[in-house]
Amino acid sequence: MNHQDINTLGELKATGYQSISIKNELRNNLINKLKQQETVFTNIWGYEDSVIPELETAILSKHNINLLGLRGQAKTRLARLMITLLDEYIPIVKGSEVNDDPLRPLSRYAKELIAEHKDDTPISWIHREERFFEKLATPDVTVADLIGDVDPIKAMNLKLNYADDRVIHFGMIPRANRCIFVINEIPDLQARIQVSLFNILQEGDIQIRGFKLRLPLDVQFVFTANPEDYTNRGSIVTPLKDRIGSQILTHYPKSIEIAKKITAQEATYLQEQKNKIHVPELARDIIEQLVFEARKSEYVDLKSGVSARMSISIFENLLSTAERRSLLNEETNTSVRVLDFLGTISAITGKIELVYEGEQEGADMVAQILLNNAIKTIFNTLFPEIKKLKKEGEASPYDAISSWFSSKYAVELLDDMDENYFREQLDSIAPLNLLIKKYQPEVSEKDIPFMQEFILWALSEYKILNKERFNTGFQFNDPLANYIKKI
Repeated sequence: MNHQDINTLGELKATGYQSISIKNELRNNLINKLKQQETVFTNIWGYEDSVIPELETAILSKHNINLLGLRGQAKTRLARLMITLLDEYIPIVKGSEVNDDPLRPLSRYAKELIAEHKDDTPISWIHREERFFEKLATPDVTVADLIGDVDPIKAMNLKLNYADDRVIHFGMIPRANRCIFVINEIPDLQARIQVSLFNILQEGDIQIRGFKLRLPLDVQFVFTANPEDYTNRGSIVTPLKDRIGSQILTHYPKSIEIAKKITAQEATYLQEQKNKIHVPELARDIIEQLVFEARKSEYVDLKSGVSARMSISIFENLLSTAERRSLLNEETNTSVRVLDFLGTISAITGKIELVYEGEQEGADMVAQILLNNAIKTIFNTLFPEIKKLKKEGEASPYDAISSWFSSKYAVELLDDMDENYFREQLDSIAPLNLLIKKYQPEVSEKDIPFMQEFILWALSEYKILNKERFNTGFQFNDPLANYIKKI
């Protein structure tokens, strides 16, 4: 059926078109996609065996849905992807404010137009992209915004008295008839506004300023909510919650590999950054591990959650820090360094909510603690464990590095040092290369400088080396020699 050739109600009837509710439309299209083994919710990682099957079950059950989860868990994205389950085009009575189905008109306007023009009633077509409405619930949202109100200007222009239902100006929900309507952060809606949704969800009545209209709206509702909201800012009132068919719990990525996929997909960076800045795989691991550390940190408010947007922002800042350094040194190519993570502190502090202990430490210090913990965690997966207590005379894989620093004393790594000098400094520590060859022999040549620097940072966290910050960089030295120097 070519919708462009169908412009009247009579032409539509001649095609044999059948009206269908939006919930049945979503259900039927989902059934077809499942039969054909098509992926419906594309580019959503980590939900394949948890959230997505539950969401598909809810759609098959023709339920209104509540997606419950912490911030940055792709709740709104899931709702937007439901658009792909809608028919490409649907017909409406031309000029209808509420997307009237030509075969099942709801509004007075559509009914009167069809009564007057019969099969010559003009129709138009709307694309699936126009059938998605979204509203962020805030305390200032009113019933008039969502459902409608009496419009005195309309009454005056049409010379109607207030007893005539044509004076009504419809709100967002009636205008979303035959559409997907998403209300984000539903607990933030005042309780009296939530109450106004009861009849729409169950009986199809709307009440506006004394008018009680039997308007059985055909809407697929999707609500999103954060569990924190239930205690801190508000709650979903029980009768409304009872009318939502399925509540689906979302979650954060359960592995670093999944988290890396999400960051790589969502991070925005220019082609020129891509071409000139090498990002070692180990650096990507540190980014994601840092976020994992934040989600279990004693300094971070875990009820608030740590959004996936944090790793995306860290990645973008990391690239820009490396890019800035290469511009200062007039270099065409560079590689990300562990030092560059200091340029991501602002991306971390803006994305975490601290508890009292965290506030006492300070946001910047918490960010550095998270980075150091991430380095330690990943180091333990790549190299032998560093024992806290070692028997006298017992050899350690790190003895050669300790001895090197005992005799040579110190190495300085500057924030903005050029690539050649940076590599020279690291390559001068011969035991580093031997350690990498023994335990990580498959690391690529391009990634070796990052691995060398990473080892220095990790050993300083385990107190095998001493790390001191000065204005323009870090000095790594022997702890004992540094202690003697201070004396």
